[in-house]
Amino acid sequence: MKASELAAELNGVLEGNDVELLACAGLEEARPGDLSFCKDPKHVKLVETTKASAVLLPVDWAHATPPCAVIRVADPNHACMQAAARFAPPAPIRAPGVHPTAIVDASVTLGKDVHVGAFTIIEKGTVVGDGAVIEAQVFVGENCTIGAGSHIYPQVTLREGTKLGRGVILHCGVRLGGDGYGYNTTFENGLPKIEKIPQLGIVELGDFVEIGSNTTIDRARIGRTYIGPHTKIDNLVQIGHNVKVAGYSGIIAQAGVAGSTQIGSGCLIWAQAGISGHIKIADGVQVGPQAGVPQSLDGSIKYVIGAPATSMKEMAAITLAPKMIAKTRAELKALKTEVAALKSNSPA
Repeated sequence: MKASELAAELNGVLEGNDVELLACAGLEEARPGDLSFCKDPKHVKLVETTKASAVLLPVDWAHATPPCAVIRVADPNHACMQAAARFAPPAPIRAPGVHPTAIVDASVTLGKDVHVGAFTIIEKGTVVGDGAVIEAQVFVGENCTIGAGSHIYPQVTLREGTKLGRGVILHCGVRLGGDGYGYNTTFENGLPKIEKIPQLGIVELGDFVEIGSNTTIDRARIGRTYIGPHTKIDNLVQIGHNVKVAGYSGIIAQAGVAGSTQIGSGCLIWAQAGISGHIKIADGVQVGPQAGVPQSLDGSIKYVIGAPATSMKEMAAITLAPKMIAKTRAELKALKTEVAALKSNSPA
């Protein structure tokens, strides 16, 4: 499509040639025919050297301009997302109906326009809301609830009793409702005896939760493990039994949350962070990448980092201390050398 047509769709202003655009790409990998974007001045060198045919820039961009057409928009990131959808091939259409190879118990309640894919199993007592899409090779255990408009991708497992709100998205390989790590150790005749603690609760997700591939959320020991509305969870995240997330939070790849922890609303748990069990994270707190959180965070510090997690200021001091000691030692050595030279040159 022409750059002028795209600019009109994005409520933008075209500057430069009305080039033909075919796809979206990042500034570095873009080729002629591609549309790219930038909103951060720290990437100005990439803007200057990109081979894209057009670049989306903020309305108030006053830095170097690219060697191509420019479309000025209010939010280049959002505008690029809209443009990418325009260029992308159409998404697969999952027509309503149950595939002949699917096994759906006679007691299951299917809403209007539900899609059930090949080799999927839905066990007795489950209720599926209107417009839900359950793709191939999904297992849905007994007495589950799947909210209207939810989309479950291939090879997801929902163990018995799992509840999904409206518009939930579960990507490939998500596992909800497996047993948590619950064991009780006793001693019998002086030898340890490990007994499994029955995991009798459920997993419940609020409306519009999205969970990335191969993430696992354990069922509660009793009660429920709960993920609140509009929470977004990345790939390869582990959430233990009886965890509660209030909602509108994000948990990024390879993070782990131990059992019975409570995470407030609007929190961000960054990649590879580890959070101990039975603690509370206050609303709006961010836990930085690879941070280890052994105790509750009351919100007095909004961003923590390190292990054990602490404020950015304290972590900077801890990190800089060895460098400062090394610098001080070097300065002291130089001073000793100067003093020795002065003594050797002074008259007796």
